[in-house]
Amino acid sequence: MLPSSPSSLPTRPDAIYEEVVSPIPLSSVEPRLPAFLAAAFLVSVPVFFQAPLVRSQPWLSLLLSGLLFFSGLQMLRQPQLRLWGDLAIGFTWTWLAGSLYWGWFRWEPILHLPMEAIGLPVVCICLLVNQAKVGSYFYLGSLLGTAITDLYFYWVDLIPYWRRLMAVDPAEIPQVLQAAVQHIQTPAAVERAVILLILLIVLGTLPMSSKKAHWWAFSGAVLSTILVDALFFMASVLA
Repeated sequence: MLPSSPSSLPTRPDAIYEEVVSPIPLSSVEPRLPAFLAAAFLVSVPVFFQAPLVRSQPWLSLLLSGLLFFSGLQMLRQPQLRLWGDLAIGFTWTWLAGSLYWGWFRWEPILHLPMEAIGLPVVCICLLVNQAKVGSYFYLGSLLGTAITDLYFYWVDLIPYWRRLMAVDPAEIPQVLQAAVQHIQTPAAVERAVILLILLIVLGTLPMSSKKAHWWAFSGAVLSTILVDALFFMASVLA
């Protein structure tokens, strides 16, 4: 039997990916606003849905990661759903990291950021082969927002309160939250919060000068971090 001709074999690193998902261009005009709004929504999903789920059903939350991934692959095959499939793939890594960390490792804050970065190798490969860019940039924006939030916790020494919050009975959570709020009611803590807030705003708005949807997904993920952090702060104040 004669070997396949060279022209029949994949010649580019992304050829195998193309055969699996049959990518089709999103459109001549990229859907920037839908990408931005969807990214902002997806960053808030773990707060309102995954957080209570992973506390009671960590294995179910973990299994949903696989469902998200394969649903994303299916949507990638359909031109009208390609954007949502792309975002679903990127969101898979955020959901997977949240399931693992908050399900089994939430008592150790130092593991938070490394586990949130669990999808980074796959995302880097996708970007190297120029595939799944919207979802990949969403993931990178979400990871960056998480890193800046964690930086604040370390910068103002909130880590002990994090550990206490994960260990106490539910009835004692309001007292821990109130103590944490009192701890950051200092000029230095407020100044550092303002610095990181400005950093988030700059990093979130500059990419919006691009006409590419993946940069708008990045911006949506970064800027929505501000909203999520504000909700956490308000909940702590009202506890």
